[in-house]
Amino acid sequence: MFFYQLYKSYTKHNNNPFASFLGFMCPTSYNLLYDHFNYKYHNTHIQDLYINIHTCIQLHIFIENRFYSPKMRSRTQYPVNTKHIVIAIIVVFVLLFVFRSTSSSSNDHVSSTIPQTIIPKAVSDSFRNIQKATGCSPTCTKIPPALAQALIHYSTSTITPQQTIKEISVTKKILDKKSPCNFLVFGLGHDSLMWSSLNYGGRTVFLEEDEAWIEQIKKRFPMLESYHVTYDSKVHQADSLMEAGKGSECTAVGEPRHSVCQLALKGLPSDVYETTWDLIMVDAPTGYYDEAPGRMSAIYTAGMMARNREDGETDVFVHDVNRVVEDKFSNAFLCEGYMRKQEGRLRHFRIPSHRDDPSKPFCPSE
Repeated sequence: MFFYQLYKSYTKHNNNPFASFLGFMCPTSYNLLYDHFNYKYHNTHIQDLYINIHTCIQLHIFIENRFYSPKMRSRTQYPVNTKHIVIAIIVVFVLLFVFRSTSSSSNDHVSSTIPQTIIPKAVSDSFRNIQKATGCSPTCTKIPPALAQALIHYSTSTITPQQTIKEISVTKKILDKKSPCNFLVFGLGHDSLMWSSLNYGGRTVFLEEDEAWIEQIKKRFPMLESYHVTYDSKVHQADSLMEAGKGSECTAVGEPRHSVCQLALKGLPSDVYETTWDLIMVDAPTGYYDEAPGRMSAIYTAGMMARNREDGETDVFVHDVNRVVEDKFSNAFLCEGYMRKQEGRLRHFRIPSHRDDPSKPFCPSE
């Protein structure tokens, strides 16, 4: 900016043909330096700019003093020597040609030896910091197809996920920390593509009771991994199942598929039992009428999978806790002492492994 303002001030008060000519040729350099500080040409060699600008100014002053000084005007009224004009024009063109060649060869490099008298240290340091902060990775890639499809789906669909944005945010916060990870979801719904995308790079498995619905979803989103499961329970059996769950056979830590507890799900795919799940979401099966399967067994099995893992913790989420079954069974088998948060109709539990301490109580003391 300094040189740009200097040039503007100089030519404003010195009206002559050379000011007009150099005003056309030299501002190229001034503007490049001006643009440099606006980071349009942030890789331009600043020292070359300085030399070119300095040369233009010196040439401008030389011509002014040589041909248009008051002393010269008082001695003669003859026009300026044409030979000198031609020489001056050639010199300027040569300088600009050399400058452009030099600056284009240094586009990928900013000199680290710029004199501090040319650019203030605060400005040069600030420029270098911004250049580092905005540096682009040399291995930029396209957005993954799975994420692109999720974006298109949710931006064009009129059907929204079953959970609210605040409820979704609870699980997303955990996924932000743990993904890519193993995520087991009871239920296959309008939010399944979202969960799979939020766990990009990990494994997300969906367990669904409705075979026809699975086939419908697979046609639209074949990349989702889902399995059909059956439930023997009914919502109207919830009270009796709650009593059965208090027995020692249901509180003993072990693999659910080998359990004698009436609540344990024993017909899941083998891989589901053999995988260590980092997150488990219980948002199925259907549970809003008496003849529906209800979520009693799903909640119990999720809690036992978490306790039976070799080590570490499992984050378990239960949706629709505004209903009686989801409310009572999550508190009883996932334990109020393990609950970390409730947002709307969603509860979040963090259950540690019990395998390393057989004496650990089924639920922590309040």
